[in-house]
Amino acid sequence: QVQLVESGGGLVQAGDSLRLSCVASGRTFSSYPMGWFRQAPGKEREFVAAIGWSSSSTYYADSVKGRFTVSRDNAKNTVYLLMSSLKPEDTAVYYCAAKIGSGTYYSTSSYAYWGQGTQVTVSS
Repeated sequence: QVQLVESGGGLVQAGDSLRLSCVASGRTFSSYPMGWFRQAPGKEREFVAAIGWSSSSTYYADSVKGRFTVSRDNAKNTVYLLMSSLKPEDTAVYYCAAKIGSGTYYSTSSYAYWGQGTQVTVSS
């Protein structure tokens, strides 16, 4: 079992930056690839970014590539999402999740453990 708690969300203006954090507790954090997803009102939850257990592999949605950076600190049991050049369309609840198995990084079905989410609102 892994418990995940996100933080760092808030209200920002377009063009601003924000860093989200996700702290894990429970079983060995470093053995899990981690992902970030987001869900806007009335829309399905969508993939944002992911990182392998060793940080050697990172994955991004096309909509955030070049603006968002995912990283992790296994010593602190924490995964981060640095979001730059934010746009109003980035407004959503952001969730971190722990991946299990060999499925694709891009699907919610590959992730077994989820945080409660943190709201990010970008005003124009």
